[in-house]
Parts: sequence; structure tokens; C-alpha cells
Amino acid sequence: MKVGILALQGAFIEHEKIIQELGVEVVEIRQRKDLEGIDGLILPGGESTVQGKLLRQLGLLKPIQQLINEGLPVLATCAGLILLAKTIDQEETAHLGTLPIVIKRNAYGRQLASFDSDIDMRSIGHYPAIFIRAPYIESVSDDVDILSVVNNHIVAVQYHHQIGLSFHPELTHDTRIHQYFLSLIQPSSQSS
Repeated sequence: MKVGILALQGAFIEHEKIIQELGVEVVEIRQRKDLEGIDGLILPGGESTVQGKLLRQLGLLKPIQQLINEGLPVLATCAGLILLAKTIDQEETAHLGTLPIVIKRNAYGRQLASFDSDIDMRSIGHYPAIFIRAPYIESVSDDVDILSVVNNHIVAVQYHHQIGLSFHPELTHDTRIHQYFLSLIQPSSQSS
């Protein structure tokens, strides 16, 4: 099994360390050829506008979008969730647009408004979530599963093979979310 981690900007190293600790091969995605042979993809936190711009400049946007639409499992955190969203509140264009949700960027305010919260997450249980300039999900289509809600805001969803989180599981010592993501990959990687 091999997991690609978008490594253009943001908190990709932290995800990489966790995936390697779980015994899985990692490749940093910086150009199109890096996408070859990956069984799953992580879109990390960071600056979604910068990441989206770089995806377009490097010719990665359409190939990643196609892989996701073909069933590639994805874990997207914070900015990565914004990249996946079909609609970004008060913005005309989306990036990958593969996740049928409406997202509100920087919904919790500036960096100083960052916070930790012990959330209840379906399929995981209690989880120590870290929110940093986090977005939240304003609405979802009927076929999107809501995994967690904090203060009446949706902060975690799953849509088939796509997991989207407003928070940063890579900044905790709890690997359960990454393990859950890897469990989505295992059936498809058997055929690779």
C-alpha cells in the first residue's frame, strides 16, 4: 500500500510521520508523476488558496480530481477539506469540487480563535480535535454522512471514499482517524 500526501504547502510532514508509523509507504505529491501507483491521498491543512493555485499551476488539479472521482480514498483536513468542497461560501469557484458540501472558510476566526475540543466522532468515538483557523461545513447533500458536529457546526463528514475534517488529526498522538482512512484503502490496494 502506498499513500500520497500533497506536499505543496502546509502540514504534510505531520501526516507523513503518522502514516509511516502505521507501517505504510508514503510518497510526497509535488508533480504529476508522483500520483502513479498511489492507493490513497491525504490533502493536508495549510492555505487552501495557495494550495489550489499551485495545483492548477503544476497541472495536478484535473488528474487528482479524476483519481478521486474514480474512487481513490482521500483524507482531507482543514485546507484540504476546502479543496474538496463543491461549494465555498462567498466564493465563485471551487478547487477539486468532489465533495458535495458547502464550506465556510476561516469560520472560527483568526489563528487566536483556534481551540481544542473533545469531540464525538462516528466510527471513532471520543477524539481530541485541534481546530486552527478552521472552516466548518454549512450544509451537505443527502448522501454525505455527518461524522461529527461541534457547537451545531458540521466538522467531519464522509462521502463514499472521501473523509473531510475541519480539524487537524495529524497534530495529536491519536492515530485512529488515520487508521480508519487506511482501512478504506486496504480493499482496493489488494488488487494493485
